[in-house]
Order: sequence, then structure tokens, then C-alpha cells
Amino acid sequence: MPNNFRPPGYHPIRKIKVIFAGLYVAVVTDFSVAYKVILSVPILGIAFAFRQWVDLSLILLAMGLMLIAELFNSAIEVLCDFVEPQKNNRIGIIKDIAAAAAGISILVWAAILIIETIQLLLLKK
Repeated sequence: MPNNFRPPGYHPIRKIKVIFAGLYVAVVTDFSVAYKVILSVPILGIAFAFRQWVDLSLILLAMGLMLIAELFNSAIEVLCDFVEPQKNNRIGIIKDIAAAAAGISILVWAAILIIETIQLLLLKK
């Protein structure tokens, strides 16, 4: 029985390549994404090294949500600039709302990263 929900020519491996290509572009071209990934990876490594699976899961969740918000924010900004290259107050409001969503995710990510770093450093002693 054919799957009518999948478009013709759909290949899961190709989708995975597109995901990694998009993430690569975001990390290389957007400093706000790059430094957050660079800050998160060592903490993930420490949590993995100490076998703190709950900490590792929480950091991964916070990092994932923050990256999702940042990527959506970047996509919205690029799309808005494409649709309306001139200064437009409504476009500015759209960009501000997207930036607010990304900002909230960054605050949550930073709080979790700080708390988990302190806990992991105390565990090391």
C-alpha cells in the first residue's frame, strides 16, 4: 500500500543532509548561533564524562530549544528582509517579536547552562 502522505522522490537520508547543511550554514554565518553551540558543547561533554544523564538530557533539551528559536528568528528576519527590503514598521514589529522569542529561549538556555555547570563543577570535587 503506497504512502500517500509522502511526496514522490522523498528520501529520509536527503532530509538528514538538508538538516545538517542548514545547521552548518547557521553556525558558520550567524555568530549568535555559533557561540551558543560553542558554549554548550563542553558542558555536554562534562555531563557525559560524569555520566550525569539527567543533566545531559536537560542541557540537550535547552540547547535544542534555543537553537530552534534562533533558527526561526534568523529565518524570519531573512524572509522579512527579502519581502520588504525598505524600512517598514510592521516588518520591524514582526522582527521584534521573533527576537523576543529567541531572547526568552536564550535566557532559559543560559540559566540552565549556568546551573548545570555549577552542579557539575561541585560534583567534580
